[in-house]
Amino acid sequence: MALPIDPTKIDPDDYGEHRAVLEMDHEEAIEHTREVFTEAGFGVPAEFSPSELLNEKVDADREPYYVLGACNPQIADRVLDVTEQMGALFPCNVVVWEEAPGRQVVYHVSIMKIARLLGIAPDDENWQAIVDETSELVDEAYANL
Repeated sequence: MALPIDPTKIDPDDYGEHRAVLEMDHEEAIEHTREVFTEAGFGVPAEFSPSELLNEKVDADREPYYVLGACNPQIADRVLDVTEQMGALFPCNVVVWEEAPGRQVVYHVSIMKIARLLGIAPDDENWQAIVDETSELVDEAYANL
């Protein structure tokens, strides 16, 4: 099946990709990431370890992998006023995985930008304001990682 777009031709800025490498223990990286996203204006209402779940349920033998579900409630409320479909992408996930012992990758993509690319959200000035605001918060968090 052919995709309707060529993913290799999409610029990472178009979907808000962020990546950082932290030279620290996995648990320490999770806590540090949670702290900097909280300080930047996000709450973390959901979090879980897919690696622990998969290792337990299907004996997957996965390296540490953790998801922090970040959310700014004021922005989320505005987003749902524009498009109820965005709830399917909530919360804004920040992933921490162990690349090697003592080396963690912190990864995020912008659900606001992805929603616009998919047509879930409009490509207008109001949505751009939301994209800009969330981008500033994420940029702040990544600057402090």
